[in-house]
Amino acid sequence: MEEKILHKKNTGMPVLLGIIALYILAVFGVISGSYVLFIPSIIWLMFGWILFLGLKVLKPQEALVLTLFGKYIGTLKGEGFYFVNPFVSSINPAARTQLSQSGDVKADQMPIVVNGQATTASSLSRKISLKVMTLNNARQKINDVLGNPVEIGIAVTWRVTDTAKAVFNVDNYKEYLSLMCDTALRDIVRLYPYDMAPGIDTTGDGRPDDGSLRGSSTVVADRIKEEIQKKVDNAGIEVLEARITYLAYAPEIAAVMLQRQQASAIIDARKMIVDGAVGMVEMALDRLKENGTVELDEERKAAMVSNLLVVLCGNHDAQPVVNSGSLY
Repeated sequence: MEEKILHKKNTGMPVLLGIIALYILAVFGVISGSYVLFIPSIIWLMFGWILFLGLKVLKPQEALVLTLFGKYIGTLKGEGFYFVNPFVSSINPAARTQLSQSGDVKADQMPIVVNGQATTASSLSRKISLKVMTLNNARQKINDVLGNPVEIGIAVTWRVTDTAKAVFNVDNYKEYLSLMCDTALRDIVRLYPYDMAPGIDTTGDGRPDDGSLRGSSTVVADRIKEEIQKKVDNAGIEVLEARITYLAYAPEIAAVMLQRQQASAIIDARKMIVDGAVGMVEMALDRLKENGTVELDEERKAAMVSNLLVVLCGNHDAQPVVNSGSLY
């Protein structure tokens, strides 16, 4: 379905004034008692109101998809006061859909009950918003490439670019977008580990890389955006941006993964301490040898190295022991 733009002039105000003027003339025609004016005046008073149905008001960044007896005749875009065929009807299948996104519901509007369901005045509007809107999709629990369950949420910035595709190609373009966001998120997240892991190919080039959900969030978000865009092209929607808003391990493994991260941090810290201590011991032995301060045999060197490593690598301050006798 191709979008057809109706290039109409803002003729709403002249038509409105003309209808009101004809109603005034019809009232005078009835009052005058003239048989020639009485019948047309009565007919106009009975059916003239139908022309009011053709008056349409559009605000900036709004559109109306119009059909005439089931046939798509075009889309009205651009702010203004228009007059169209009074028998056309506007279609917006997502008018009553309220997602967690901007532009759907205003807090100050009172709810209205329609067919047993609570709705609002804005949701009853048949106008399609062309503004940039944000969709904050619900968090999902997804297994990463290593099988670890993670919880992730995204915010998607989008807008309608083709009103005909949005209305006629899918049943409800807002629900369709939300579903495709969930699907694309699941397809991309399962390719990455939560943290960097060896031997994982996240780009599909056949070579391991350092990609991860936590460390490459921008790259992951861009891939999610591209995947969503491919899925919603047929709905006339343009995805402007997708960003990760929440990322964490699932509660059932969060405590275990925290312990794993703490253990990894402790090991890295210990490794750094040992490397530094060994360097300091080597420096001390070299300085003693260069300056000729004291001559140590291999056994005494081993004892000195042991003592220095205990002092430098210990968690607590060492208690000094004073040796008043000979070293030998």
